[in-house]
Amino acid sequence: MTIVLRNGHLIDPAQGLDGAGWLHVKDGIIAGAGLGTPPAGLAADETIDASGLFVTPGFIDLHVHLREPGEESKETIETGCRAAVRGGFTSVVSMPNTLPPIDHAAVVKFINLEAQRVNLANVFPVGCISRGRTGGELADIGELVSAGVVAVSDDGSPLMDSGLMRRAMEYARMFNIPVIEHCEDTMLNNAGVMNEGVYSTKLGLRGVPTAAEDVMIARNLILAEYTGGRLHIAHVSTASGVRMIRDAKARGVNVTCEVTPHHLTLTDATVCDYDTNFKMSPPLRAEQDRAALVAALADGTIDAIATDHAPHSATGKDVEFDQAANGVIGMETALPVVYTRLVREGHLPLARMIAALTTGPARVLGKTGKGTLAPHADADITMWDGQTSYQINASAFHSKSRNTPFNGWQVFGRVHRTLVGGHTKYTAEA
Repeated sequence: MTIVLRNGHLIDPAQGLDGAGWLHVKDGIIAGAGLGTPPAGLAADETIDASGLFVTPGFIDLHVHLREPGEESKETIETGCRAAVRGGFTSVVSMPNTLPPIDHAAVVKFINLEAQRVNLANVFPVGCISRGRTGGELADIGELVSAGVVAVSDDGSPLMDSGLMRRAMEYARMFNIPVIEHCEDTMLNNAGVMNEGVYSTKLGLRGVPTAAEDVMIARNLILAEYTGGRLHIAHVSTASGVRMIRDAKARGVNVTCEVTPHHLTLTDATVCDYDTNFKMSPPLRAEQDRAALVAALADGTIDAIATDHAPHSATGKDVEFDQAANGVIGMETALPVVYTRLVREGHLPLARMIAALTTGPARVLGKTGKGTLAPHADADITMWDGQTSYQINASAFHSKSRNTPFNGWQVFGRVHRTLVGGHTKYTAEA
């Protein structure tokens, strides 16, 4: 199967492509790409006219909760992958806080087989650092890697034992995979439900201080520098955190990090209506933190935009704010929210946004065939419209869940077509 795509605006930060151009796909692989018109006589079984659309490498989401196995009422691998391709994500990294957790090869194999059956987005499982995500003893990291995990993490359950974290980094280094860490000192988080500050005081809600995140970022950076292991910091949310990461990178520490669309565009001020769709962990921070995150994304300190897609049923959210589950969904809103609020408003270059959705996460995972339109790369392609305004409608989501803080936003950036391995997996509704 050969495809020629014409007349699109190609953006591929890995190659420095940015302009009107063409793509040639053969048997699921990029056979050629360039600016201008395609070479004469280029054979194709299908020709796609991408006039008026951006054409980019398929987006990669480093942080997704697919909930299967164990909590299929919230999301399944199939519904999560449907949400992914609708949002332009061709690859998702599934976190291990399932039931049972991904601490055994059998669970990895189940996820891989189900993802193959669904046949939509690429699914890359993450294994647990510790058995049962309890922080007590290391999981069998070698067995998990052999089964196909791309990283290890106890995501959502911060690893408080520094000795165990050191050993995890040493083991992960042997297999050249990153340790992904939710950085939070549970002894400092004050059992909080939002950011500690002026608004938590006004609302009478317990606050989580930024120090709870910063202390653990500092510890993990020290251990990464000491062991030489690969550290990936999930959903960074504080100004101090990105400052420490920037300094560590300058010293040569092997660290990467991600930021979510909600931490880039919202602050703790938005919690004022007690809407539980604005409750997540880490919590929405103050404006100075949000601005620091945008600056760190723009200057390359932050490697990737990741959604931390966390589906919840209505029973988990339609309760008092104190009692509500943490987390929001994000794969179907990431592109329009970041593009509208940051790129179109002049806070972030378009190419930098695309890099943070493609080349950055591919580099974190060590996936050389992903995140680019270069010849011989996998033909994972996202085509999207940056000119037409529309309203986010949570009731139309392909995800099983509806817990989004962005419902009703007027945005730009609608995905028109998503190809995975050269096969169309999503086309926009008429």
